[in-house]
Amino acid sequence: MFILYDLIFLLVALFYLPVYILRKKFHPGFIMRLGFLPKGLSLHRPIWIHAVSVGEVMAVKGLIEGLRSSYPEKRIVISTVTSTGNKIARSIAKEGDFVTYLPFDISFIVRKVIRRLNPALFIIAETELWPNLISCLDRNGIPAITVNGRISDSSFAGYLSVKFFIRPIFRKIKLFCVQSQRDKERLLLLGALAGQVRVTGNMKFDGTPYTGKIPDYTDLKANLGLALGGKLLVAGSTHPGEEEIILSAYKYLLASFPDLRLLIAPRHPEWAKETAKIVSRFNLRPVYISGLGAKCETCITTPVFILDTIGKLMDFYALADIVFVGGSLVRKGGHNIIEPAGLGKAVLFGPYMFNFRDIAELFLKDNAAVMVSSGRQLYEQVKLLLSNPQQISAAAAAGQKVVLENRGATSRNLGCLKEFLG
Repeated sequence: MFILYDLIFLLVALFYLPVYILRKKFHPGFIMRLGFLPKGLSLHRPIWIHAVSVGEVMAVKGLIEGLRSSYPEKRIVISTVTSTGNKIARSIAKEGDFVTYLPFDISFIVRKVIRRLNPALFIIAETELWPNLISCLDRNGIPAITVNGRISDSSFAGYLSVKFFIRPIFRKIKLFCVQSQRDKERLLLLGALAGQVRVTGNMKFDGTPYTGKIPDYTDLKANLGLALGGKLLVAGSTHPGEEEIILSAYKYLLASFPDLRLLIAPRHPEWAKETAKIVSRFNLRPVYISGLGAKCETCITTPVFILDTIGKLMDFYALADIVFVGGSLVRKGGHNIIEPAGLGKAVLFGPYMFNFRDIAELFLKDNAAVMVSSGRQLYEQVKLLLSNPQQISAAAAAGQKVVLENRGATSRNLGCLKEFLG
């Protein structure tokens, strides 16, 4: 069966090779995905943590710090799939750590990489299933652990259709530390054993700073033209199809709140140019954050700021008065609402939060966030908040309360990992 899997994976890789070339997906580290690691690499049984992209890397940041504190003699390997995730991983790595890309899940490639790295433990952030990698780790006696695990609706449906194939793979993972009871129940239905699964919570609640820890952003406020009393609406992690809805609502809001500023942060920075074109079609002036300060943004009529760099979204969440979290007005499953809530911001999101269903339900239950189903509702809810500052304060306080009450998953997961590291 694994020979067939290898063959399918190779065929898919060959099919997508022209796509990678056309989309300029090749980067200096791409060769690592083929199993080519630096010569002379010697890590002495490191702890290997895999986090696919930016969100997962940020979620395990506290866990990595805990592992360093508990096992100072151990070096850390961090692997990602995306280049943006890799950049964030390099920013949190310390001297002696090794940041790489996850090898393609082809048997001879993963054997080569595992032989070179020889980790003491392999940790998967959230739930990614790589049959050859997990099987090779198991054959070499290297425990594989999942932390912050979750099974989304789409993943659950897909896994169910190939349950006969994935059940033995799941059973090679020594422990699943999952976010919720729903995730545990889904894993058990897919074939995991009861003793393999523990509900430890969501580490994203632990990785969020709080209002009292926010630096002074006076200069940045000035560059955004946020005079005394000026308000900032941030639309974070937006996807194509959402910008038009957000900009339409914003234009209506300007009639009542002419000093309101809007910042749009596309989910992927490379989408910034297309976002700028959309902004221009609304007769608004796009201003890239990468060029902020190069000219007088406060002199521009109706500017819309566009975040075209990575690693800065939290700074602008900290500056915001109201945050709309994207990927939720279109069928993308939503994004992390914990970050702006922890920073004491009034949070809104759309109806498509299926990738964060448990979190969204938690916030809605405690009136700690607002769900909007259309551009009209987005306009009405933002207008209501701006017209009633006490409601902004109440929503912010409720959001922070939810975040505080759900912290602790990182320490619980660290306790589980210690069972395998000694």
